[in-house]
Amino acid sequence: MEVYLIRHTTPILTKGLIYGHLDVVLADSFSEEKEMVINQLPKDIDAVYTSTSLRCTQLAAVISPVYQEDIALRELNFGDWEGKTWDTVDRQECDRWMNDFVNLSPPNGETMQQMEYRIMQFWKNLLLQPYQKVAIITHGGVIRILLAKYRGISLKDSFSIEVAMAEVIKLPVSDL
Repeated sequence: MEVYLIRHTTPILTKGLIYGHLDVVLADSFSEEKEMVINQLPKDIDAVYTSTSLRCTQLAAVISPVYQEDIALRELNFGDWEGKTWDTVDRQECDRWMNDFVNLSPPNGETMQQMEYRIMQFWKNLLLQPYQKVAIITHGGVIRILLAKYRGISLKDSFSIEVAMAEVIKLPVSDL
């Protein structure tokens, strides 16, 4: 199976905005970025999966009129920090989380371990499907977790993997 991991296009953001589950508006560059994405995909995609976030479903709809939304493909849930900026969250809480984001969560959010679990459940189900070529439109965090598994990188080091907006990563897989 060939899997095309696609990060959503560039959103319009306030500097430092925390927006894991928050829906944000896409930048005017969407038209150009979607063309770049489409040009990197084969014409014979069997299935398109997408995060339920608007910034992903907008791109999914351009790639295929038929796509499947899956909440497992959403970005990390930052809980009470959603919609705030990093400079406005409690510094001690933020430092504690940043020192162990794999096992700790933002208040009322999720840990990276929890996020990894939901993504890997999705992945296991995907591998049971008879598809040859699949496009997955999702977020940087989701893609980093999948690539970390694929490359044998620990979850705590997954942020060392750079994933640009509107980037397409072809992943030939049999299993992770």
